[in-house]
Amino acid sequence: MDFGIKGKVAIVTGTNRKGAMGASIATTLAQEGADIACVDIVMPGCEEVAKSIRELGRRAIAVKADQSDYEQVKAAVERIKSELGPPEILVNNAALLRGGGRIDKTTVEDWKNLMKIDLDGPWYWIREAWPYMVEKKFGRIINISSIAGVQGGFGQANYSAAKGAVISLAKTAALEGARTGITANVVTLGVVDTAGDRPAAPPPPPPGATPGQGAPPRGPQQGETFDRIKMQIAMREFGKPADVANIVAYLCSVQARYITGQDVHVMGGLDLFTY
Repeated sequence: MDFGIKGKVAIVTGTNRKGAMGASIATTLAQEGADIACVDIVMPGCEEVAKSIRELGRRAIAVKADQSDYEQVKAAVERIKSELGPPEILVNNAALLRGGGRIDKTTVEDWKNLMKIDLDGPWYWIREAWPYMVEKKFGRIINISSIAGVQGGFGQANYSAAKGAVISLAKTAALEGARTGITANVVTLGVVDTAGDRPAAPPPPPPGATPGQGAPPRGPQQGETFDRIKMQIAMREFGKPADVANIVAYLCSVQARYITGQDVHVMGGLDLFTY
């Protein structure tokens, strides 16, 4: 199936790790013919992802931007327009899960810092890309959310609030863009193995080291807590970056022109009653 996005310029945020979710989304869109602006605050990995996309025969650039800073986002979009062309696809993938805790333990600073990245950032990108989408009479906006944004998350007041808000943000964008060729949707995730190029197994510790010393930290989807979560997923497995990338690519296609304002759950049945 031809998704009809060949030559369109796509911004994908959070692309600093080859093989992880943002990079998988960017690569899948490139395989469908889009030119990609790989955006992140961490450059070496982002540049590697852009290079791998250029090797597919598509145009791609790595763009450094701290999306909590409006001026950096504005400058990034101007650069993307200058080097690739006006953006018509935006995937708000970059987010931070940090500095949480129970409501009475979350500091005001931690609340504000996460909101700047996880909520203000997506709005900044939409705001700056919007005029070009209107001009082109074509736009695809995808916000990546989390099950925490629809069901809450114990000890995740800031993250849950931000991820719930990006759902509402996309729905508002869908309403405002409906008659100008712009669609806006949300892909809401359960647990996705976002390991990327992390080593499959840690190297042995150096002689005389205490257990765990010298080894990289455990991956974000490992440990007792995630073992319990897996038992609540109907499919009994975590998602893979490609599972997310494929649905994102479809929602960016011309075939998905009549789908807007929707929250698509990609979580293997984590949101179902499972026993």
